[in-house]
Amino acid sequence: MVPYEYYSKLSKASDLANKKDRLLYRSFEILPGVLAWLTIILIFLLSAMTPVFMALFIIIFDVYWFIKTVYLSLHLRVAFGKVRQNMNDNWLEKVKVVKIASPELGMNSWEDLTHLVLLPMYKEPLETVEAGIESIAKANYPKDKIVVVIAQEDRAGDEFNDKIADELKSKYQNIFREFFVVKHPGNIPGELAGKGSNIAYAGKWFKENYADKNGIPYEKIITSAFDIDTVIMPEYFGRLSYVYLTTKDPLYASYQPVPFYVNNIWEAPAFARVVAFSATFWHTIKQERVESSTTFSSHSMPFKVLVDIDFWQHNMVSEDSRIFWQAFLRYDGNYRNESLYFPVSMDANVAHSFWQTMINIYKQQRRWGWGVENVPYFMFGFVKNKLVPLKKKLYLGFTIIESFWSWSTNAIIIFLLGWLPIALGGVEFNKTVLSYNLPFITRGIMTFAMVGLVSSAILSILILPPRPPKLGRFKHLLMILQWALMPVTMILLGAFPGLEAQTRLMLGKYMGFWVTPKDRIKK
Repeated sequence: MVPYEYYSKLSKASDLANKKDRLLYRSFEILPGVLAWLTIILIFLLSAMTPVFMALFIIIFDVYWFIKTVYLSLHLRVAFGKVRQNMNDNWLEKVKVVKIASPELGMNSWEDLTHLVLLPMYKEPLETVEAGIESIAKANYPKDKIVVVIAQEDRAGDEFNDKIADELKSKYQNIFREFFVVKHPGNIPGELAGKGSNIAYAGKWFKENYADKNGIPYEKIITSAFDIDTVIMPEYFGRLSYVYLTTKDPLYASYQPVPFYVNNIWEAPAFARVVAFSATFWHTIKQERVESSTTFSSHSMPFKVLVDIDFWQHNMVSEDSRIFWQAFLRYDGNYRNESLYFPVSMDANVAHSFWQTMINIYKQQRRWGWGVENVPYFMFGFVKNKLVPLKKKLYLGFTIIESFWSWSTNAIIIFLLGWLPIALGGVEFNKTVLSYNLPFITRGIMTFAMVGLVSSAILSILILPPRPPKLGRFKHLLMILQWALMPVTMILLGAFPGLEAQTRLMLGKYMGFWVTPKDRIKK
């Protein structure tokens, strides 16, 4: 069997010296884009060549989409109910009486557990950085069990970094067990500038300069890698500790909260709000579909795992999901995501103008879509690692690839291409009863499918932060009416950036890391 180290740090096909392996990896890079474009091209061709078949296909596809919408809506309601329940519990009190499930942790009590929080930053304003740290300082959890590491980027400039560091240290140095500011050098060969290389450096720094020096067993440290705009709920560390200490095989799991993109939701335009809520609801649904979920954005994991896999990759963009696959392959498939059913709040994408906001949302969605770079990574790993169970390989391979295919094609098929058999089918097809009824049938199915939007509209009101009084009560009504924009956002700010990301990977036009601006708009 090929050693894990052979493929553990791959970022693209050209990283491989062996020609056969390079071609195999490249074929996996091409696969998602080919599937997406082949689907779109075939719909055009078959609409002209066999319009009856395509009309029936579109009806069946719409029915499938309706069933899927209802299915996901049920998952959303169940998961959201669990999240709300967990938000009402005092998890610190539960942790204090918990029975530790796994002897391998080497803990006598919950008090042996250390929380490491990594906060990567790059030119974000002080108020954004401070909001997240302040939420940690106000957490219902002993601060002497929390170590905070601010991971700065050297390329942000000494003047900016030093000013921020001085202000944060003066305020928080004595609140936590330790409060470090670590500066990531910008000239390390082979690194891609971005979050992955930054937090990998900070994690290694913590290992060498704190954990090892103080003799802290790695099993007794759990790491939370947060985006800099992440604001935690008071019970987050209590909930995380409880799950970590009570779950089976805790050292073989990541721990995923639900990102609620609501920090600045009242400042966001309607399109941005719909995208933010849609992302929130999708990740809430994934809490119920843990068998196929991977880590995303802010998440937590055992420090021992990070040491075993040599931390986050420093040469690729989507480090948040790649870290899951690194661990999955390192442990021969014996690794999973544990759903916390607990939220962290983050920023919606908001810029200083409407059009800049739209551009930033598109770029952010494209970067999220660039998570498709993990497909060739884990598929290549599946080929090389014979110890991963075949059933897991088949299930995860199909499920993840299908999810990227759906991302880039489903909205286009439903909202843009349903009319193609009528437009391209010719005179004979347009004389048929099927041609006449096709628009009515698809419209009716889509109308029933809107039940999912109703659920989303209701839940979006429930997770809103307090409304600023200056905005007026009419703003709540707009939070309901905005869901009429859903078809547009699914295409322009969903399918298109997803398709672009897959096309770039297919053509070998690799992306760099784009940092989402985190400025708060003052109104």
